[in-house]
Amino acid sequence: MTLNAFLFQALNGLSTASGLFLIAAGLSLIFGVSRIVNIAHGSLYMLGTYIAYTFATRIGGVTGFWGGIVATAIIVGIIGAAIEFVLLRRIYRAPELFQLLATFALVLVINDSALYLWGPEDLLGPRAPGLRDAIEVLGRRLPSYDLFLIFVGPAVLLVLHVVITKTRFGRLIRAATQDREMVGALGVNQAMLFTAVFALGSLLAGLGGALQIAREPANLATDLIAIGDAFVVVVVGGMGSISGAYLAAVLIAEVKALCIGLGVVDFGLMKINFTKFTLVAEFIVMAVVLIVRPYGLLGRPQGAVRSIAEAEEPIRPANVFVKALGIVVFAALLALPLFANYSPYLLVLGIDVLIAVLFAASLHFIMGPGGMHSFGHAAYFGLGAYGAALLVKWMAAPMGLALAFAPLAAFAGALLFGWFAVRLSGVYLAMLTLAFAQIIWAAVYQWEPITGGSNGVVGVWPPAPFNKATVYFLLALALTVPGVLLLRRLLFSPFGYAMRAGRDSPLRAEAIGIDVKRVHWLAFAIAGGICGIAGGLFAFAKGSISPETIHVGRSIDGLVMVLLGGLQTLTGPIVGASVFAVLQDTIMRSTVYWRALLGLVILFLVLIFPSGIVGTLVNLTRRIRLRRKAAT
Repeated sequence: MTLNAFLFQALNGLSTASGLFLIAAGLSLIFGVSRIVNIAHGSLYMLGTYIAYTFATRIGGVTGFWGGIVATAIIVGIIGAAIEFVLLRRIYRAPELFQLLATFALVLVINDSALYLWGPEDLLGPRAPGLRDAIEVLGRRLPSYDLFLIFVGPAVLLVLHVVITKTRFGRLIRAATQDREMVGALGVNQAMLFTAVFALGSLLAGLGGALQIAREPANLATDLIAIGDAFVVVVVGGMGSISGAYLAAVLIAEVKALCIGLGVVDFGLMKINFTKFTLVAEFIVMAVVLIVRPYGLLGRPQGAVRSIAEAEEPIRPANVFVKALGIVVFAALLALPLFANYSPYLLVLGIDVLIAVLFAASLHFIMGPGGMHSFGHAAYFGLGAYGAALLVKWMAAPMGLALAFAPLAAFAGALLFGWFAVRLSGVYLAMLTLAFAQIIWAAVYQWEPITGGSNGVVGVWPPAPFNKATVYFLLALALTVPGVLLLRRLLFSPFGYAMRAGRDSPLRAEAIGIDVKRVHWLAFAIAGGICGIAGGLFAFAKGSISPETIHVGRSIDGLVMVLLGGLQTLTGPIVGASVFAVLQDTIMRSTVYWRALLGLVILFLVLIFPSGIVGTLVNLTRRIRLRRKAAT
């Protein structure tokens, strides 16, 4: 690779960095002030591409393109303000992660709305009026529009810097980022501040999407891709740091551009195709940065946030009623095969629900009692699935041995990644888990000779008698119930109490002799191993697996299951996983726009059950009991 070629790729990287910066800056502002993990921010970016495309093609010319970009940014900003005012303002008193569930529901609704309005095809906008030519740079042709984008990022950075440092609005943003409760105590209208910041962040996302229509097509997959990239940029730069976001955007874009420029490099003993690393380059950068600098390049430790949600009750062992209910549910599941003749699909759905329950219970184990928020739990589900499937494919191993190997493979992966992850906390920990999951996904996707690449592994069917749905359902039940009970038993052991002590007060726990990091590390590995069992069951239930098994979408599904049931209840993940799996299956088969319908149902549940289904019912029961005591 020549020096000129390297410098040219660096210029390309700078144009890409502007788009990354715009969406990341908006996300950083919103999270810094409201502490909301806004997954729907990627959807606003996607809307920006579609709305700008509509302006550019319907109106056309300079007005349609450049005027459309400005109009799009304003429209998306208004949509963001409406989302904050209508929905998010109603759930600010809910636990912070529970708000993630509402924004995930918005992702589903907005995605299907875009599908209805613009259709499923990719839509590429026209070239920019006035910037349709290319200029020669370093002996190569660089599009004029790319050169324009190179200067957009620094220009927006300068404007934001002036707004944040020189205006009262900016001072309020900085103050709220450090201590939003104190800002409210000083008489600032927090509701108006949150709405204004949400509108500004949404405007930046819409502007970023609109500016891409001359370079990339608008498509329905943009939302999750954009939000993944944005979170990486924000975390690498440092939460709340706009300058850090731009530095991180440039760093990640340049690393990707360098990988493309290097192409295939022959090192003598082996050849490496660096182009393939573009799929995971940003996550490798994020993992390295977080391990070296836990708060990002220009970030600093977040100030303590005094929760305005209700105080959490201690987890207590199941009472007689809960135990009796559990026995009844278990008996009903044992009797479920008797109804297979009337509805054969009932057993297929039952297997899916059991796998989802085990997956959600293992995630809840580290999220609730452990306080470790993982955005990459699908990694261990995938390691278990691929571990079992590859053992059958390459070694012709029996199903029993493969199912036994699945949790071991997942446990080993969780043990390795957990050693790094437990040294962080909050969003930084969550994003590092996402980085590890995406690294595994990229390895599975690209290691085609072993894993089958995008085609996955096929023909992983259970042998007789487990090839019958009735028998396999009973096998899944026989593995799921002990797995859930084991996690529950651990929580009421000295290990579980030590884990919760490390969550609630790590300094006090350390002072009485608890090695908090070691306890959380072991808990992380145990959760990964149990999740691997669910992955192994999934591989044989479906007969094949693909890289989608490890994709970020499955990790988000796990988060939804846990939060839907209730984060601080032991039965929450069981109920949440069951409800989500049944809803997803039922709604998916009822309409083409099943995502929107599922999203609306989740939004309804969020508003009705602000602490999760089980959490809200427990709180309601407690209030009724207290009222009765007060009355007597």
